[in-house]
This record gives sequence, C-alpha cells and structure tokens, in this order.
Amino acid sequence: MSSFFGLWKLVLRSLRQHLLSTCVTVVSVALATGLVMGVFAVSQQSRMAFAGGPLGFNAVVGARGSQLQLVLNTVFHLETSPGNVPWSLYEELKEDKRVELALPFALGDNYAGFRIVGTTPEVFGPFEYEKGAPFTFQPGGRAFDPRRREIVIGASVAQVTGLRVGDHVNPSHGVEVNRVEDHVHDEEFVVCGILNPTHSPNDRVLWLPLEGVYRMSGHRLRGTGAEYEPKDGVAIPDEHKELSAVLLKLVGRGSGFQLATKYNRLGKEATFAWPIGAVMAQLFEKLGWMASILEIVAYLVMVVAAASILASLYNTMNERRREFAILRALGARRSTVFTVILLEAEAIALGGSLLGFGVLAGILAGAAQIVREKTGVVIDPFVLHPAYLWTPLGMMALGGLAGLLPALKAYATDVAETLSGGS
Repeated sequence: MSSFFGLWKLVLRSLRQHLLSTCVTVVSVALATGLVMGVFAVSQQSRMAFAGGPLGFNAVVGARGSQLQLVLNTVFHLETSPGNVPWSLYEELKEDKRVELALPFALGDNYAGFRIVGTTPEVFGPFEYEKGAPFTFQPGGRAFDPRRREIVIGASVAQVTGLRVGDHVNPSHGVEVNRVEDHVHDEEFVVCGILNPTHSPNDRVLWLPLEGVYRMSGHRLRGTGAEYEPKDGVAIPDEHKELSAVLLKLVGRGSGFQLATKYNRLGKEATFAWPIGAVMAQLFEKLGWMASILEIVAYLVMVVAAASILASLYNTMNERRREFAILRALGARRSTVFTVILLEAEAIALGGSLLGFGVLAGILAGAAQIVREKTGVVIDPFVLHPAYLWTPLGMMALGGLAGLLPALKAYATDVAETLSGGS
C-alpha cells in the first residue's frame, strides 16, 4: 500500500512540474468526453421529447399529403399546412364511435411569430395535451367565449410578448412573422386567459374561437369549391367551413388500424396520421445519418485527445531521463518507472473525464434552451444515458494506450549512460 501511495506522489509531482501542459491536455480530454456524451444525450432526449411523450391524443386527420408534415404542423406547430379538409369530415369523426374526442384546428395566422390556432372551447375542457394533463390557467384567466373576440395565450407567448389579461391582439396573416402592415388583420382580440406552462409546443400558441378565424378580414372559405366571405350577423353555413386538421383521441388501439385503413388505403379525401410517435420516429430515421456523422466526429475528437496525452508525456521524456535514471539508481525497478508514466496518462484521462461532465452540463443546458426557444419542446438534461459510463471508461482506456509509448521510452532508460552524460 505504501508503495502505491509513493507512486502517486511521483505522479502528482510530475503533473505539477508540467502544470501548463497538464492543464491544456486535461481540458482537451474534457472537451472530447463532454462532446461524446453530449451527442448521445441530446440525440436520445430529442427523440424522447418529439417521439416518445405520453400524448393525450392518438392521431391527426388533415389534407391528403405527408403524415409527417401534418403532425409537425398540427402538433408541433413547425410546418405549413398541407391543405384543408371540409367541415363535414370533422362532423363525421365527431360522431364516429371509435373516436372519443375530435378537436378541430384552423391554422394560418400568427402574432409576433407565434402560431394562432382556431378551435373550440373543448381544448380547455376534455382535451389533454398529455395523458392526465389538461390545460390550466394562471390566476385571473379563463377560457375564451366562442361568441366573442377573445384569445387565450400560452406561457411562452406571454413571457416573450409581455401580453397580459385584458390586452388586445391583432393577428397577422401567415404562420411566420409578417412585417407587411397590410397583412395585419383589423380585428382585435382581447386576451382573456394565460395558460400555465406545459413545457410543450403549446406554450408558443395563441388559441381563439373558430368563428374568430373564419370572420377575420381577408379570410375566404372554400368548402364548396367556390369562395365564400362571411358577413356580420349571418351564420356561416357548414358546407363553406374548412379546417386545417382534426386532432383525435381514439377508443382503443383497434380504432387506429380501422381508421387508417378507411382514410389512408381506401379513401382519397384525407390523411390519417397515427400513431403520433411512430410518425415522428420516421423523421429521426431520415436524419439518422446526421447523428451518425456527429458520433464519428465525437469519436475522432476522443482520439485526438488521446494523442494530446501521448504528445504531452512524450515531449517531457528527454528532460526527465535523468530523473528516471536517479530513481533506478536508488533501487527503483524498470516496471516502477513504466507504471509511473502509465499512471500519469490515466490521471490526465481521469481528470479530463470528470471535467467532461461539466462540459456535458453546458452542452445540455445550451441545447435545451435552443430547442425550447425554437420548438417549445423541453428536453430533460437529467435523464441518464449509458454513454455517461462508457465514455469516461473509454477515455481511460485510450489514455492508457496513449501512455504506452512514453512509458516504454522511460522503461528503456539506460542508467549508466544517462548519469555519466549528465555529470
């Protein structure tokens, strides 16, 4: 035991003597391990956030086209609408015994870059954005009255825009920030409620009644194929109404198979996106090559870090030959000198690996902030990943390999030649 502590004293003394190169090498190892762990953790968390969440609904029905585009537009508010479906489809789904809840969505407007969704008051009632998690209001707020020009805003919208209950909002046409004044609607909507944070894309949404969307200036309804402009005081016939999508909560898994057959295989009117997680998984499969490239880059950075350990130790060998010769003259074995160099390499790898968790924390914090700002989706940085174990172990193994060449050079030191040459 005493000999072990003696070896570590030699190691620590050597690392202190070459403090600058030691610190630089430790930092390079930390960046490498942190990057590798970060790549795997962010990839896992992104997939879980977008494709693995326990949603309170099962499917989305929209215009004929891409299921992925439909889900991104309706659920995550990231895409443009592939088109519209007639009101009659919503009525049909609402009456279908396989459907527990059908929630109509009308999209196409924004406020300060945040999506506006026209829907029914049911979104604040039986609808759950996650299983067992309905929308709740901050103090003083309530659901909109579908007969009035009222609007409910998400937590992120309130935080960024500074809107409060009682403020007035003029929506803009389109789903992106629009700087053209002519595209700002004349109609004003009063903020009647602010939702509590949901840590989902819904925090970046403004909700208003369907009638409010239909009756905005410049909006034309084409449910029958011909343009129809709503008139004040006149009810809009159902045949003219259109929807961007319908969110569905199904009764049992079998309902999903049956409806998918009805709309996707036998029908030509609409697209049935189900299950949501499977549709989103397709996106990650398509982008899998990008994650693979990032992993390869991360591995190469680890190799470079190991090479920096080798270079750092090897460059000190010439100036330490006399030190090794004296140790040998005092009775130290060749294996002892060899072990000291290996321990130095492992100490640098270990220190860098531990510091790498700090780098990982920074990567996860930055990634979480960016993902939340851009999508509203929240990733959990505290979920463990196997990479948190095997990455430091792998770095330690690479550190040991990197220390072999300097250790062999120290092992081969000739005592007589070195001491006589330095006298």
